[in-house]
Formats: sequence, structure tokens, C-alpha cells
Amino acid sequence: MEAAAASGDGQEKVIAVAKHIVSSLASSKNAAEDMIRILSGFDNRLSDLLVPSADDGGSCPDGDGFGASEAELRLEAAEKVILRWDASDSFVWESSSPEDAEEYLAAVGDLIRLTRYKTSPGGCSGSAHDLVNRAEIALQMAMSRLEEEFSNLMVRNAVPLDSNDLSSSIRRLSLSFASDIGEPIEYFESSVEYENQHHQQQQSPPQHQEASPEDRSGRSLVDERSLDLIHPEVVPDLTAIAELMIWANYDRELHQVYCTVRRDILEECLSILGIDRMSIEEVQRIEWKMLDDKMKKWIQALKIVVRVLLWGEKRLCDQILASSEVLKEECFTETVKGSVMQLLNFGDAITICQRSAEKLFRILDMYEVLADVLPDLQTLFVGDPEDLVCVEAEGVLHRLGDAAKGTLMEFGSAIQRESSRKPTQWCEIHPMTRYVMNYVRLLADYMNTINLLLDDGTTSSDQRNSEDHDNRNTDGETFESTTPLGRHLVLTISYLESNLDEKSKTYEDGAMQYIFLMNNILYIVNKVKDSDLGKLLGDHWIRKRRSQIRQYATTYLRTSWTKVLSCLKDEGMGSGSSSSVSKVTLKEKFKNFNLAFEEIYRVQTTWKVPDPQLREELRISISERVIPAYRAFMGRYGSQLDGGKYATKYIKYTPEDLESELSDLFEGLSGPTPRKKT
Repeated sequence: MEAAAASGDGQEKVIAVAKHIVSSLASSKNAAEDMIRILSGFDNRLSDLLVPSADDGGSCPDGDGFGASEAELRLEAAEKVILRWDASDSFVWESSSPEDAEEYLAAVGDLIRLTRYKTSPGGCSGSAHDLVNRAEIALQMAMSRLEEEFSNLMVRNAVPLDSNDLSSSIRRLSLSFASDIGEPIEYFESSVEYENQHHQQQQSPPQHQEASPEDRSGRSLVDERSLDLIHPEVVPDLTAIAELMIWANYDRELHQVYCTVRRDILEECLSILGIDRMSIEEVQRIEWKMLDDKMKKWIQALKIVVRVLLWGEKRLCDQILASSEVLKEECFTETVKGSVMQLLNFGDAITICQRSAEKLFRILDMYEVLADVLPDLQTLFVGDPEDLVCVEAEGVLHRLGDAAKGTLMEFGSAIQRESSRKPTQWCEIHPMTRYVMNYVRLLADYMNTINLLLDDGTTSSDQRNSEDHDNRNTDGETFESTTPLGRHLVLTISYLESNLDEKSKTYEDGAMQYIFLMNNILYIVNKVKDSDLGKLLGDHWIRKRRSQIRQYATTYLRTSWTKVLSCLKDEGMGSGSSSSVSKVTLKEKFKNFNLAFEEIYRVQTTWKVPDPQLREELRISISERVIPAYRAFMGRYGSQLDGGKYATKYIKYTPEDLESELSDLFEGLSGPTPRKKT
């Protein structure tokens, strides 16, 4: 049995080789027929490949070796099948009998052979001409029917795709763009809140990805990326129809019907994904909230279209149009080009919209997803002789990069121009500080992409300005950041610091200025320290800001508490012993202390220091200066008022009372009053 099986396999291989030889000899018809006749002597199944010819002898045999009479019989049988279905409103491939489709295909195959029936100067040329003419007429009818059958099969058996199907494709491709920023700020939230967890896994620069439809294990990604766009069971029928139309030289008609059906279905998929056809003018006029939604849908749609639908269309073309390399490339390109160009046109429109900070992260997402699918496009359109799609995609990618760079530079300029003079209530963190730091924190999530864009060898005037400052802030200090993004962030944050310094001057109370600066600079430091910004700006940058906060704290203590502490000094008390001090002077000292302390308490308990550690450190610093001085003053002079009629009027607080009062500072309380000694 094994020998028999081996013999059968060998026989099939010989037949396959013979068929290949025949197809290769198409340029020389006589040579092809001679070869077929020789090989058919070994296996009569090869005789099906013969084309009818009147050159083979006196009986004008057809391609199968039968004579003119048999060719006539075959033509009549084929005509009967074709005419029967031409008179019917039903579709052949919807018939309850599968044999009907097989019969129709066989009839068309005979007609194709008969239309190529060769004539010679001999006596049978007249009848041969009539036979060919009749076959051609019947074949035209058959081709018209096959076009309708092909279109009907394609439409009725297209797999219906909805948003759920396409959303599951997103999940399979691990496409995730939504996230949360974590700090609700009214005007910041609307533009960048979705970005806080974006790019949790940093990827290599987009341009470094290989243009290959295989993953790292070498497996083809085509099948994994593709949905079934046509029910698989009808693909063989579509393939059989396509092969006959190509054999009959009706490839242009096949091209038209194939592209028309699949193009319409692909455009419907774009609509399901929320992609509308819009002109550049319409994109530029749309309000931001709606545009933001369309940009999000574009980001998702581009990856689905390229990674799922286009690969599915490619596979479908390869299956159905396998018998013509040229036709399958043409049909694929013609089918999908319009939808891809529609997506690219929207991306191009975004690049020329007015620049604004809230658009940056969407533009970066658009840049990254286009860079990510560009290798797929280059692979999918490798057969496009004009290369229009890939050239356009590369151009849009470049322009999106330019738009992102321009928006980055504009953001820095906007910080410098921000000139609101209204101080924040109770020294709290300024909304601009929150906005800018959350914004630049998100930039770190795009570190690879932005480094690539800022270091691409092109230099705008804005970039030259940034590079002039490279690692220097406004006071000229040099920092350790070496990446393009790091250098850009040093400059951007220095703009923020300079602006905050100007805003601090809107507070009339000098102490309030330094609380405001401490709050805002510490917020900046914490945002840097607790994110990837720390790696970009470096430890030295952080240490410098912490030192600055300590300097602000020292200046605050001096500005705010000097008057209070001056009441506890011995100046004006005379040079004698404590017992000889004038009670009038002593009462004045305690009175002035009480008034000064209570005023600070009244004001500074309403101030807000949000950071608990800074709040506690300030209280400790104040206590270390005030409590020991008060305790010492009480020790020296308190006994002189003790027991007196008005002692409690002037000695309102014990050291413990003062310490308790100081714990209320910087809590943002509303209208508190100091607690007096009981």
C-alpha cells in the first residue's frame, strides 16, 4: 500500500509539473499544444488543457481531440445552459442544487475553449467561424451573468461588521489610548486628562520598527490581524468565477465589480468607526471638543483599518484573484486607496489647524499611530507602481511631527505671555502651575517620540531659541539634562518659574509672597520627583529647587516674625535688674507681643499650605524661634506682673498656649481667633 501511495503521489507531481509547463508556454501556442499532446499520452486527464484548433487535421478537431461535430454538440449544450439562466431572475449560486453552479461553470469553460477555436485555410474554416461567433455571443451573456453572480455573492456573503467587532479588534491589538490625569483642573481636565497613564510601556522610536508582516517569532501576522471579510465557504465559488473571467479576458470587468463592492463595504466600515469625509476647511472650523473626539476616533480607526481591514482585504484579493498577480495588486490598491487617503487627508488637515496646547497630545498620538502602521502600509502597497499611498503617508507623518514641534514651542511662549495679575486666594497653588506641570509631566510619557522629533536635524527659530538656553535656566545655571526633551523642559519650567515670581509680587504682604512661591515651587518639585521628569531633569535640578524653597522659608520667617520677636527683646527695658523694670514698659511689651501674634494668627491661619510636610516644617521653624524667646521673656519678667490686677490682661498665653495656636497656621481656616489662656 505504501508503494501504491508513493506511486500516486509521484503521478500527481508529474501532472502538476506538466500543467506548470503548459502555462509557461503560453507565448508559443503551437509549442504548448505539442507539449500537451505528448504528456497526455501518459495521462489523458491532461487533454482537458487543449484549446480547440482547426489546424490538427481534416476533421477540424477541438481542444479535447474531438471533431467539429462534437464541438457543435458542446456548443449547443453550453448555449442551452447559458440561455436557461439568462431567462431566469434567480441567481445560479442561490439554487437549491449545487450541481447548477458546477454545470454553469463547465458550460462557460467550454465556451471559452470554443471561442479560441482556430481556423485554417482548409475547408472547415467557414463552419469554424460560425461556431466561434456563436460561442462568443453566448460567452458575452455568460460573462454578464457571472458579473452579477460575483457581485451578489460578494455582497450577500460579506461578514457584517459593527462597532463591537471592530472594538474587539482593538482589544486584540492592545490598542489603548484612554487614561486619567488624576488632578481635576477645570480647563486642564478637558484637554489632557486622558493622558496621565498613556505609554506606560515605553516603546522604541517609531521609525525603528521593521516593515515586516511577521512578529518576532517569525509567525505571519496577516492571519492574526485579519477578520473574515467574506464568509469562507463562498470564497472557492468566487475564486472559480474570477478564474473563468480572467481566462476569458474579462479581467477589466472583474476588476470593476470587485473594487466597486469591496470599496463600498470598506467605506461603510469607516463610517462605523466614526470617520466622516471632511474637507480641510471643515476640519479647521470645527470646535475643539468635537475635533478632539474626531481625533480620538481617527487614532483608533487608523490602526484598525490598516492592521485589520487592509490585511483582510489583502488576504481576500490573494485568495479570489490568485490566478492573476497583476489583477490582485490592482484590485487591492484600487479598493483600499480611497479609504486610506480619506484617513490621511484628515491627518493632513490637523497639521495646518491653528496651534494650541490642548491639541499636542492628540497630535503626538496621531504621529505615533501613523508611524506605527507605516511599515504595514509599505508592505501592503509594495505592488503599487506609483507608490502614492506610502508617499502621502510619509508626508503626513512628517507634517504631524512638525505640528507637534511647533505646538511645543508655542506652549513655552504661551507661558511667557500669561499675564493674569489676580492672585490666588490664600497663597495656594496657581492654576497655571498645575496646568503646566501636569502638561510637562505628560510630555515625559512621549519621551522617545519627542526626543526623535526635537533631534531630527531640522531647526526652527523657536528651537534655536530653546537650544541657546539648552541646559541653562533664567539665572544661567547649567543642569545635567542631556536629552532634547530634558533640555526643552528645563527651559519650559524656567518660563513658569519666572512667571510665578512676577505673580508673587501681586501680594501686598511680603510674607504671603514667599508662602505662594514655596507652595508653587514645591508643587513643581514633587511633580518632577514623582514621575519620569526626575530622570529627565536630574537630581541636581531637584536639589537646587529644594534649596530655593529653604531660602524662601528663611525669608518668610524674617519678614513675618521679626516684629513679634522684637517685642520679646530687652531693648528699652533698662540696664538694671529685672526687678527694677518699669511695669508700664513691661505691660507695653506684652501688649505689643499679643497684638502682633494675634494679627499673624488671624491672617496666616487663613493661608493654605497644601503639602503637609512643608506645613509642619514651617510650624516647627516658627516654634523654634518664638516659643523659646517667649519662655525666656516670661521667665525674666513674668513674675513682675503675676498676681497683679491686670496680669491676665497682658499675659494672655503660656508657652504651651502659643504652641497650640501655631498648629492652626496654614490650614486655610475661615475667621479663626486665638484661644486665650484659661
